[in-house]
Amino acid sequence: MLINSSLFKYQKTPLLCLLISIVLYASFAYNLVRTEATKLVLLYISLFVIAYILKKTAGFNFGFLVLASVIVRLVFLPAIPNLSQDFYRFIWDGRMLFEGYNPYLHLPESFIQNGEFPIAQAQELYDGMGKLSASHFTNYPPINQLCFYIGALFSGKSIAGAVVTMRLIIIAADIGTLYFGKKLLEALKLPSSRIWWYILNPFIIIELTGNLHFEGVMIFFLIWSLYLLHNGKWKWAAVVLACSISVKLIPLMFLPIFYWWFTSKEGKNKWIPEKSAILKLIGFYTIVLGTTVILFIPFFSMEFVNNYAETVGLWFNNFEFNASIYYLAREIGYAITGYNEIKIIGRILPIVALLIILGFAFFKKNSTIPKLTSSILIAFTCYLFLSTTVHPWYLATLVVLCVFTNYRFPLVWSLAIVLSYLAYLSIGTADKSENLWIIAIEYSIVFFVFVWEVILRKKISV
Repeated sequence: MLINSSLFKYQKTPLLCLLISIVLYASFAYNLVRTEATKLVLLYISLFVIAYILKKTAGFNFGFLVLASVIVRLVFLPAIPNLSQDFYRFIWDGRMLFEGYNPYLHLPESFIQNGEFPIAQAQELYDGMGKLSASHFTNYPPINQLCFYIGALFSGKSIAGAVVTMRLIIIAADIGTLYFGKKLLEALKLPSSRIWWYILNPFIIIELTGNLHFEGVMIFFLIWSLYLLHNGKWKWAAVVLACSISVKLIPLMFLPIFYWWFTSKEGKNKWIPEKSAILKLIGFYTIVLGTTVILFIPFFSMEFVNNYAETVGLWFNNFEFNASIYYLAREIGYAITGYNEIKIIGRILPIVALLIILGFAFFKKNSTIPKLTSSILIAFTCYLFLSTTVHPWYLATLVVLCVFTNYRFPLVWSLAIVLSYLAYLSIGTADKSENLWIIAIEYSIVFFVFVWEVILRKKISV
């Protein structure tokens, strides 16, 4: 629908909501320090309220909502992220590639300690990313590294330029998710308006566009893959899914859940296995894993394998942030041994998560996209419940998957997750000293809604 005078006459409330959103997002992007607790929470909640009103009042004015979703993202365009420092490492990796280095083989810390500056603004980037990131090898897969490289290619020696370039990539990915998400919803005969739960969600806008997290690019490829799969183009779906894995490794854990999609069809009263489908399943897995390996080949060496495995393992055995079940297990470990047993608990909980994923793979007949996405959604939720580290942007995958299901708890979690940022509020410093009571409030809300929907099977309307 073209914007004309009638738009201003009959869309006063949506226009007002858009104007307020622009002001609030601008305040979030340019006038907020993450240690300002009250301001952070009030802005975040206000944006959710305005987004809800905007979605409800704009009705079926699809063109207006597309325009609104792009405008509020562009508000962040030149802003330096203020809730995450990961982008400094992104720029470091991109410039390393641009200068001909393999980013998987070099620690930023090693260069700086030896007085070497292999890239422009090396010291500034090192200081920005922090010692924790600088002391570990990069764990970002190859297509993610390509995004970092593009940031270096078009920004020269400007950190702000790299931020703008990478942000444009993420915005483009969200537009792609909007396109394929809407088409998939229509193909499933589900309300296409559901896609706005993701596209207009302030959590998604702030965490992906604002804080420069590339889950948005991973999600674009994931939704595109599901759309291709629904249309029977399983070979191309496999290639695109491999691209999603090559942005973030998260979809790799979803692979077992595709089992029933290929190996069964709905008979009259039972599920009848198809012999030929086994070959399709093997072909699907072969293409996914083969394409992923091919994308990693330019970086391959045994040193790369060792470094990458070591870095990925740290997420289970060393890091802890905004966890739920793990924190309870940790306290039990303290009570029994007097020590933090993360190295033991961190090995056990992923095994439990794997068993849950396999349960959804072999005991849930995921023969339709809604069933498939529901299984992936619940399995990944359980994984996050069992994780030692749950950064806010991890929830983006849950938010987009719930669009194709009857579950709404990810939307509630996307609002409650703001409490995790209060970890940075220890006496006005950014030392990440978590207040476990605040974490308990967050997960009390999330677990209540999860049990209400998943266990008690009660519906939540939004």
